[in-house]
Amino acid sequence: MSAWLYSVAADVVTVAHLLFVVFVAAGGLLVMRRPGLATLHLPAVAWAIWVEVAGWICPLTYLENWLRYSAGDGGYDGGFVETYLLALLYPDGLTRSVQFTIAGLVLVANLAVYSRMWTRNRTAA
Repeated sequence: MSAWLYSVAADVVTVAHLLFVVFVAAGGLLVMRRPGLATLHLPAVAWAIWVEVAGWICPLTYLENWLRYSAGDGGYDGGFVETYLLALLYPDGLTRSVQFTIAGLVLVANLAVYSRMWTRNRTAA
């Protein structure tokens, strides 16, 4: 495969990774409209929280770095969130306390959305 294709593939993985992060953070709002998406959203939320709490780096980060190195580009240190998102929100970098905070915010936001949905569905029934 040519360097250009590796580079494009790395960009596709980056976009998919970003979409996954957005789906985890705001997917509960989609589930309110389409409850069937909960079967995808809840495992995604559980995975994202586990990755943050365990201090892991998402496998998509490794895939993106491998594709970038294969393209002749440099990868990046740390995880996707640290490299792309925390650079905007937390310029000092990722720490364990920030990871726990992110996991907590994701959990609380999704619990709020799902409890609202559950309450709304229960009163409608």
